[in-house]
Amino acid sequence: MSSYQHIIFDLDHTLWDFERNSNETLLELHKNYLNEQLIPQNKFLEVFHEVNAYLWHLHDTEQISAQELREKRFTMVFGEFNFHNPDLSLTFSQIYLEKTPRKPHLLPKAKEILDYLCQKYKLHIITNGFPEIQRIKMESAGILQYFQEIVTSAEAGCKKPQKGIFEYLLQKLQSPKEHCLMIGDNLLTDIEGSLQIGLDCVFYNPKKIKHDKKPSYEISCLSELKEFL
Repeated sequence: MSSYQHIIFDLDHTLWDFERNSNETLLELHKNYLNEQLIPQNKFLEVFHEVNAYLWHLHDTEQISAQELREKRFTMVFGEFNFHNPDLSLTFSQIYLEKTPRKPHLLPKAKEILDYLCQKYKLHIITNGFPEIQRIKMESAGILQYFQEIVTSAEAGCKKPQKGIFEYLLQKLQSPKEHCLMIGDNLLTDIEGSLQIGLDCVFYNPKKIKHDKKPSYEISCLSELKEFL
């Protein structure tokens, strides 16, 4: 544990509160464009997150492009309610991508743990998120200054869980993997990706989901990192 020099974070769902930030934008969209009889508000949020998770899995596994994800997201959500309006789907997509990254909310203890870790380690980000908006998220949440390297899948030319994106960051850091620790919430992209190159990893599991992976560590709150870092 004392040999770690670099701490590598995923961004969405690990530090940046994707669900809360998304929900704020979705509720604004619902209020301005939809009605409760056509699409109930709570169901709208639930369906969006189900569809979004499904499409991001397809994107992470090279089955759809970023453009397809963006184009299909609200069309599929509306389709779940037998509501079809291509123009409104496009409007929702544009407003969602414009407003959501500017939301400031972080997950519990994120700022506190960054303040703690930055005094002892060099901090970095590795993300499959869209490069043009990841920095906006970090700036909006007031955390950009903590990180030295911010590697996106677009920059690396490959996505988590592929080995290449992790190797790309390690090369930029000019550090052996033994001196690095990956922290993320996604068992496929963050944990499997780390394990396949022998990189120590922390599974951030606030919902305490059951799984059969073997990360180096597992936490349900970011503050638990203080117990071994």
